[in-house]
Amino acid sequence: MALLGMFNVHHHGAINSAAILLYALTCCISGYVSSHFYRQIGGERWVWNIILTTSLFSVPFFLTWSVVNSVHWANGSTQALPATTILLLLTVWLLVGFPLTVIGGIFGKNNANPFDAPCRTKNIAREIPPQPWYKSTLIHMTVGGFLPFSAISVELYYIFATVWGREQYTLYGILFFVFAILLSVGACISIALTYFQLSGEDYRWWWRSVLSVGSTGLFIFLYSVFYYARRSNMSGPVQTVEFFGYSLLTGYIFFLMLGTISFFSSLKFIRYIYVNLKMD
Repeated sequence: MALLGMFNVHHHGAINSAAILLYALTCCISGYVSSHFYRQIGGERWVWNIILTTSLFSVPFFLTWSVVNSVHWANGSTQALPATTILLLLTVWLLVGFPLTVIGGIFGKNNANPFDAPCRTKNIAREIPPQPWYKSTLIHMTVGGFLPFSAISVELYYIFATVWGREQYTLYGILFFVFAILLSVGACISIALTYFQLSGEDYRWWWRSVLSVGSTGLFIFLYSVFYYARRSNMSGPVQTVEFFGYSLLTGYIFFLMLGTISFFSSLKFIRYIYVNLKMD
């Protein structure tokens, strides 16, 4: 939206307002995708699935923001939001975000067909042979997190300097290009790591694919620690709590985003290779 000039990025609060509205209006997409896939794999507690979907981001965000805002209040900072603004944000989520998630979840549940496996599977789980150390979850998380992070590390510095410093960021075309590179690298790394895991006869790829590339969020948080210690002049409880609170939330957002991209990329890849197998 900033690249297309749909709003003035230099206007105070324009990006925050756009982010809140976009999140509230796109809640129906998350409800639909989550409920649709949950019913495909045989899930029956679809109501709890919708509640988890709508809480997976909003609850950590609200808790982090509450702690940061409380510290601002306690120290008499002018950055603390008044109670009326808090009630307005809660009203937007209760009247727009949550109902749209429920509506999307109902549509997803009703339109879901049984999971169409590309080939037959055995009823008895196959024994998994011992795996070498370089195929462990920790190594996959290290490799799968570091490579996407290295693709955005340079741009990440300018973003931090803009958000926490006095710089003005204007290269939104480059930012969009780097974002596309991040998604592409994350998907490719996920497919490669999943292939290595399956080649070792380890079929437990579901959560491994989420954690492998989702760990990029951990590298981003570690970079924020480095930025606070070496690149910024921030100090005091207000700045420290605000910086690390929102940095932790940013890392969590990247974990959700890249973990989702990683899982669906691996699922698409596995469906593609198994649908071409010739079964006896």
